Amino acid sequence: MEPQQRPGGRSARVRDAVRQATLAELAEHGYQGLTIDNVAQRSGVHKTTVYRRWRNAEGLIADALEIAENEPWPIPDTGTALGDLHGLGEEVRTGFADPETGPVASAFITAAMQNPAAAAALHRFFAARHEQSAQVVHRAMERGELPENVDPDEVVRFAIAPIYYRLFISHEPITAEDTERSARAAIAAARAGMLESRPRTG
Repeated sequence: MEPQQRPGGRSARVRDAVRQATLAELAEHGYQGLTIDNVAQRSGVHKTTVYRRWRNAEGLIADALEIAENEPWPIPDTGTALGDLHGLGEEVRTGFADPETGPVASAFITAAMQNPAAAAALHRFFAARHEQSAQVVHRAMERGELPENVDPDEVVRFAIAPIYYRLFISHEPITAEDTERSARAAIAAARAGMLESRPRTG
């Protein structure tokens, strides 16, 4: 359940303090170790307030993702489709490899696999990221590097999905060469007509 929000002032400061404490707890203890009590102690916010506004660990995670959803993130603009898609892949790879951000991102995914509220929050987060990432495909279409009828979201998925497979399914090492290979495969698939936009049904 997401917390009730009030614009600005003390409410915003409380929310930020709780979010920072949530991220720190996730980095140190993972999803399974996230508790209201620890977040309250770390944030300096009274435990009763945290319970009332966030209810449980899933509420803390959902709110942290909601805030992240609205934060801008650097979109590569190298001038080529390959450079941009490779750049996106590298942001994912290096983000999960980072000792500070990696455990938090992994904890979000773990939570989403076990809790519907966290899954819904993660879905919204990735929807926002897809919307931003699609810019690189639109630019490639304008430059004539990719066909005009490609589905930008599918191109991004095609380039990024192998990275998540290696990270969370096969647990294989992943390098910059691997992310470049995924980017090249996405471009080849788009040019071959495999990633065309489809009419929405329903």
